[in-house]
Amino acid sequence: MTSALTPAATSERPLLTPITRPDDETCPPLGPRLTAEFIGTFLLVLTVCTATSPKHGAGELAPLAIGSVLMVMVFAGGHISGGHYNPAVSTAVLLRGKLAISDWSSYVGVQLAAATVGGLLARAINGPAHAFPLGSTWKILAVEFVFTFALAYVVLNVATSRATEGNSYFGLAIGFTVAAGAFAVGGISGGAFNPAVALGASVLGIFTWSHYWIYVVATLLAAGVAAKTYLYMQPRERR
Repeated sequence: MTSALTPAATSERPLLTPITRPDDETCPPLGPRLTAEFIGTFLLVLTVCTATSPKHGAGELAPLAIGSVLMVMVFAGGHISGGHYNPAVSTAVLLRGKLAISDWSSYVGVQLAAATVGGLLARAINGPAHAFPLGSTWKILAVEFVFTFALAYVVLNVATSRATEGNSYFGLAIGFTVAAGAFAVGGISGGAFNPAVALGASVLGIFTWSHYWIYVVATLLAAGVAAKTYLYMQPRERR
């Protein structure tokens, strides 16, 4: 997600350029951006894995914990990296025209690495977990698609649009989208909406590895549909 707190582009420059932010003169170097993505993704995955633990987790309040940590990490890192913490969000931002393909590959690599570390740490703290009983393949695919679409759609509208530029609520909107999805369909799919979260949960053991492809396909497809929908609804935002 690109930060909503960026200055408008000048009239001498095109508003949309294939970078994380429209003001590339002030865009942080790639190293600090990847560091922010690692920290945010790691804490998100660690929270997911520990909050959902049957031993020491948050029980029915786990979606609130997950949405809250995403919200604060978005506020903390949005002005640095865009605060994606999710390969599906990075894909939506790429297709929307606010992330370079070279940066996208770096973002996704760091996000997946951070998710692996988060899952391993949760496994060391709570021990290996047993896989949750989830819905059938088509049900997981359907709900992960719907709520990843909702997440990417919200991100693009509250954090990359000129109409909402400078708002103070973008992190809250994004965090509550994930919390709402986890409350609504967590019992069906686990409520990942994020290939990195699904990876960390698979490392911990609460997801089975045989289901991982479902999360990748559903979330990346939803990201593409969300980006196309956003640009259709707001043609002036096209590159």
